[in-house]
Amino acid sequence: MNTPTLETERLILRKFTEKDLKAIYEIYSDRETNIFLPWFPLKTMEEAKTLYEQQYVQKYNRENGYNYAICFKKDNFPIGYVNTGTEASHDFGYGLRKEFWHRGIVTEAGKAVIGQLKKDGIPYITATHDVNNPRSGEVMKKRGYRQFFRSSKNNGRWHFK
Repeated sequence: MNTPTLETERLILRKFTEKDLKAIYEIYSDRETNIFLPWFPLKTMEEAKTLYEQQYVQKYNRENGYNYAICFKKDNFPIGYVNTGTEASHDFGYGLRKEFWHRGIVTEAGKAVIGQLKKDGIPYITATHDVNNPRSGEVMKKRGYRQFFRSSKNNGRWHFK
């Protein structure tokens, strides 16, 4: 199954749709939100549409996938994303608009996605964060990750089993 809808106490985790282009732009265009991520912030709505088609639509067309929009139940408007790759590493990633930081949203969303992964028989996941972003590492610790590698090149590597 590809990206089944999940619910938590506060959140709906669902697929992005073309109606979410404004939200995608808001998430991926903010420089501070994306400073520790391996891409440049979006500059136009056309870039948001391209990102949607390449990062989401193509993945949603696969048999399996975990590529979620994070939305509050009250309005179902995406404020971030959480995803896990389907490759052997099952790499876990997330992003959240900065006005929603420090509220436990990614921790809550991550718990739901990890629960789905376990239900689907995924034996482990990995995640990477920039060591200059220790709060991201704290999210990983809260989700039960154990650090197994830390390089001197600004990346921490985490493993959850």
